[in-house]
Amino acid sequence: MALTETPSTTPHPRLSLNQATIKYAGLEEALSLTAAAGYQSIGLWREPVAEVGLQRAAQLLSSSGLRFSSLCRGGFLTEADDAAFAASLAENRRAIAETAALAEAGAAGSAPVLVLVAGGIQPGSTVHAARERFFQGLCELVPDAAAAGVTVAIEPLHPMYASDRAVISTLEQALDLAEEAESPYVGVVVDSFHIWWDPQVLAQIRRAGAAGRIASYQVCDWRTPLETDVLLSRHQPGEGVIDFAAMTRAVENTGYTGDVEVELFNQSIWDAEPALTVQQTAASFQGAVAPYLRGAGSAGGEAPLGSRPAAAAPAFTPKEPPAQPPHQSQDHI
Repeated sequence: MALTETPSTTPHPRLSLNQATIKYAGLEEALSLTAAAGYQSIGLWREPVAEVGLQRAAQLLSSSGLRFSSLCRGGFLTEADDAAFAASLAENRRAIAETAALAEAGAAGSAPVLVLVAGGIQPGSTVHAARERFFQGLCELVPDAAAAGVTVAIEPLHPMYASDRAVISTLEQALDLAEEAESPYVGVVVDSFHIWWDPQVLAQIRRAGAAGRIASYQVCDWRTPLETDVLLSRHQPGEGVIDFAAMTRAVENTGYTGDVEVELFNQSIWDAEPALTVQQTAASFQGAVAPYLRGAGSAGGEAPLGSRPAAAAPAFTPKEPPAQPPHQSQDHI
C-alpha cells in the first residue's frame, strides 16, 4: 500500500498518537514516525518501553521532542488471592515510577498519567467483590502516586469487557471511586469507544470536569458488526456511529485543554504500514474531532490534570485521605 494513497495532513497540535495504534512498531520507530509526521505528542505502552529499558526509553522520548500524554497501563487489581493481589500492587508501583520518569523526559506539557484498567472477575469471585478489590488496590496506590506526582486514571471499559478485563463499565462508576479515594491524584479516562452508548455520558463528563478529574481523552470509533475478537473492533474517528461533536464539545466545555489520544486496536490497521496509519490517523482526527477543539493543546493552554510543569497546584482541592481504605497475567493490549 503506497503512502501516497493518503494525502498528508498536518496533525492537530493536540492530537496524540497512542502507541497501540501502530502496535508492531517498536518504541524507537514509533517515536520517529510520530515526530516525523508532525505530531507533538504520543501515548506509550509499558511493554515496548520494557523492551528497550526505562532509561533508554526516556532518552529516546526526550530526543524525539514529543510530549508524553499517558502510559498504558496499570490496574488489573481484582485478584482474590492475597499473594497475587500483592504482586499486582507491586507491578502498579513500578508502572507509577515509569510514568513519572517518562513524563519528566517528555517535552514541556507532558502529563504524568497512568491509565488504570480495573481487571476482570476472578474464578470464584463476583463482579461486586471484584469492584471492591479494585477500590482497595486503588486506595493503596494513592500514596505512591502522590509521592511521584502521577495521576492514576481509572478507565471504564465497555460492559462487554466486564467479565475478563474491567468491572468498571461507566464513567459514573469510575467517578464514584475517584471521589471515594479522596485524592487529587486519582482521575478518569474519557474513552469514546467505551462510553459513547451511555445515556448519562454527557452529564458524567460535566461532573468529571467540575471535579477536575478528566486526566485523558481518548478517541476512536464504533462500527458494527464487531470483529470476532471484540477487542479489535476500534476504528478511525469518523468511520462509525460515535457523536464526536457532542462528546468533544462536552469535554472541551469542562476546560480540559490536554492532548487527545487516538487509540486503535484493529488488526487491519496493525497490518498496514505504520507510516500510512500515522497519516490516516491525523486525517481522520482532523475531520471528525478537531473541528470541536478550541485551543492548541497542553503546549499552549492550561496544563491538563497532573501535567508537567504544573505540579504545584492540584486540579481540585483535595480532601483528607481516609485513615483506612474501605474493605471493599495481563496480555499486551
